[in-house]
Amino acid sequence: MITKIDVDSEEFQKEKTNTEAFVKRVQDKNGWVSHPDDKVNESVIVGLTRNKIMYGLRYCPCFMVEGQTKEERKLANNRICPCKPALEYEIANDGRCHCGIYCQPNFAKALKLEDEAEVVAHTHSRGLSKQECQALLNEVNIDSDNLEALLEARSIGFVDFNLVDVREWNEWVAERIAGTDYLMPTTSFYEVINDLDTQKDKPVIVYCFSGSRSRYCQRIMKDLGFKQVVNLRRGIMSWHGAKESGSNS
Repeated sequence: MITKIDVDSEEFQKEKTNTEAFVKRVQDKNGWVSHPDDKVNESVIVGLTRNKIMYGLRYCPCFMVEGQTKEERKLANNRICPCKPALEYEIANDGRCHCGIYCQPNFAKALKLEDEAEVVAHTHSRGLSKQECQALLNEVNIDSDNLEALLEARSIGFVDFNLVDVREWNEWVAERIAGTDYLMPTTSFYEVINDLDTQKDKPVIVYCFSGSRSRYCQRIMKDLGFKQVVNLRRGIMSWHGAKESGSNS
């Protein structure tokens, strides 16, 4: 079942302010900085806030929370922000935590320059052949241009695939990539993935906000037997094409 949280409620906004202060304390204590894209930070803070309200702890929003009770969740060793992998490995070796809200200063500076260069260099993809479509669907990651071209190719029958959003319900309602077939939130992924149980041979493209949650869900789907699962690198934050909003229900 997909959990629906009202992010405009007084309760949520109050807890969000507390989460923002918590994140700032962690950054200051460790000499870290925020991601250079404010939308990434906002997305993570909203996810941390959501989990604090639901579970009483700021579980990492890029991973599903396992366990039905407080005791079960403790035994499951779920990631709690700032999580152990981030503290022990990710930030020191990768320059950022998995979610991206904690970055080494030099990494954040380099990433900002990379983002600016990508915006300048962006051009629309030409139409794809059927062979090129199949080649892209065999990749581990694709970019926004690739997905835009694949959606165009799907519209004329060159290729078929499922486009899956693994963000949360409130993010889906606010905006999503036009042509998305399924909403399968990371926090309830195992509960909704059965909807695709008969389509494991059909290629799947997954996306989230920045590419972190979808990369995680990509691994899960491969473990569950899905043949071709492609991740949208850098997620909807890099998307240049058409978007939709509102609830379909």
